[in-house]
Amino acid sequence: MEILTLNNNHYSVIKLLGKGKGGYSYLVTDGGRQYVLKQIHHEPCSYYQFGNKIEAEIHDYKLIRDAGINIPEMLDIDIENERILKEYIDGPTAYSLVLEDKMKPEYIDQIRNMCSLLYPKGLNIDYFPTNFILSKNILWYIDYECNNYMEQWNFENWGIKYWSKTKEFCEYVKNNG
Repeated sequence: MEILTLNNNHYSVIKLLGKGKGGYSYLVTDGGRQYVLKQIHHEPCSYYQFGNKIEAEIHDYKLIRDAGINIPEMLDIDIENERILKEYIDGPTAYSLVLEDKMKPEYIDQIRNMCSLLYPKGLNIDYFPTNFILSKNILWYIDYECNNYMEQWNFENWGIKYWSKTKEFCEYVKNNG
């Protein structure tokens, strides 16, 4: 079993949860609890420009948390090795809910409520449905990315296109397995 270290604490990797624009997220355990350990990567991304990724994660986490969005707690940071330990939120992604025809109007209402907290603060989050977990009927935004509000990237103009089996969603599934 692969072991990842964060600030001299050792975590056994259970599985890779996913790869995003900024890093790889692993489900890990310390032998007692499960966590998410994110390893920042520096692979190129054609549609997004990064500054210092670890500093951006810390900054954005605070903005999102302070806006009142359900977000996993940032438990530890290893700046030198660019690793973040997060609270693990168990449940299906909104993406899988769409795939399995289990998306409900009340989940969309929860996203719209998040927007009502974010927009007045001049923020957008990444509304792609892989970034949301449903746990006990509550949606959690599990990414720490946010950006300055731009109408073209808000939920109503961009995100909503991926929260049902739209042309855009089906095309994404076809191209990304």
